[in-house]
Amino acid sequence: MRRRRKTKILATLGPASSSPEKIRALFEAGVDVFRINMSHTSHTMLAQMRADVRALEEQMGRPVGVLIDLQGPKIRLGTIPGGSRMLKEGDRVRLVRKVESDNDIDIPIPHAEVFAAMKQKHSLLIDDGRVRLRLFGVKDDTAEAFVEVGGEIKDRKGVNLPDTLLPVPAMTQKDRSDLDAALNLGVDWVALSFVQRPEDVAELKKIVAGRAGVLAKIEKPKALDSLPEILELADALMVARGDLGVELPLEAVPGKQKYITRLARKAGKPVVVATQMLESMITAVTPTRAEVSDVATAVFDGADAVMLSAETASGAHPVEAVAMMDRIAFAVESDPSYQAIIESQHFAPEATTPDAMMAAVHEVTQTIHARAIICWTGSGSTALRAARERSEAPIVVLTPNITTARRMSLVWGLHSVHTEDAHDMDDVVDRASRIAFQEGFAKPGDRVVITAGVPLGTPGATNMLRVAFVGQPKDG
Repeated sequence: MRRRRKTKILATLGPASSSPEKIRALFEAGVDVFRINMSHTSHTMLAQMRADVRALEEQMGRPVGVLIDLQGPKIRLGTIPGGSRMLKEGDRVRLVRKVESDNDIDIPIPHAEVFAAMKQKHSLLIDDGRVRLRLFGVKDDTAEAFVEVGGEIKDRKGVNLPDTLLPVPAMTQKDRSDLDAALNLGVDWVALSFVQRPEDVAELKKIVAGRAGVLAKIEKPKALDSLPEILELADALMVARGDLGVELPLEAVPGKQKYITRLARKAGKPVVVATQMLESMITAVTPTRAEVSDVATAVFDGADAVMLSAETASGAHPVEAVAMMDRIAFAVESDPSYQAIIESQHFAPEATTPDAMMAAVHEVTQTIHARAIICWTGSGSTALRAARERSEAPIVVLTPNITTARRMSLVWGLHSVHTEDAHDMDDVVDRASRIAFQEGFAKPGDRVVITAGVPLGTPGATNMLRVAFVGQPKDG
């Protein structure tokens, strides 16, 4: 089953979309990777969803990715007398390290690490930024603050500190339990929330130990300070615009989105753009024009994937939301200006043999108008390098490793096929040509460009380029 676009679609499973029938409908509408949000998912539900996706994969004969999204730590208010309180602009308030307040003056925050890290002039946001405080007079277990933006605060509402590097690990005990369950089931990607520093990613990478790809969610401004180092460790990035938009000025988010996208593309690692992409389709059957333009911008920027959250997890029109995302991506990629924009963002190859080979593959493919690029790979590194070039020709990934095939379902332009390893060079060429024909990428007489590593089966040794003609299929 071949997609007609190169940008991938990541969709979240939830109450509106977790039945086997709905999962199949979402896949047929265009989903390439299914996201399971562990903030709302038990281990029993996780196992069932994963089993349903694997059953779908068997039915459709195409690798399908599964990503779990770890919840991460949550900083929240304590209990307020009466359950709520109205703060007015200009008020002076006092923050206290308590589970609950026994008066109408103090605002309880039961997190010692918050008081240990925050400093004078730092901002403190409550309820996704609806209320904003400016700190002064910070002490061990108390802090004074001015109310810069007033509003109602309620028990247990979330707290954000955009200026503060919190001494909090990115993974809680719940996250570790969820991660163990997910890795034992064999998920393909793990998304890490609350990333602030490279060490957060390194910790997860050590635990995962190559059993899944690690995707770092960029949702904290502090992560932007060390983004190159985070990217070096992570296998992929996500522009998590929801929390990023709470802690940054809203007008700064589009520029940061482009910065994150371009940095990941330059590194040849997948980047996902997420949050509120078709938000109105949670209730409406069609999106707003602004939402369509938002998705289109991510596609024009060359993002590997665009993501749907509540639109498919709990929305009234999950299948329609995926179908709309599919149509937008296809329309953008069919636009006459698309390829020129993508080419203008092209990066020079690194001074390595594999990078030089993939740059040559891109050049040869363009020059002879080859119908497809065929990449033999075990680890996926060859396929990632091919995707980094953003070639106009489709890229078919042949791999004997089903884990690699599933993981590559997140990557721009890659069509993965799980097949046994090649036996020799003749088999490399013959099977590549045959599969290109079978999968609908080339007709007899068309040329394809084949790349692999020699000796066969050597990880990361991309050093062979071959142009081949697709022959007539043999009977039987």
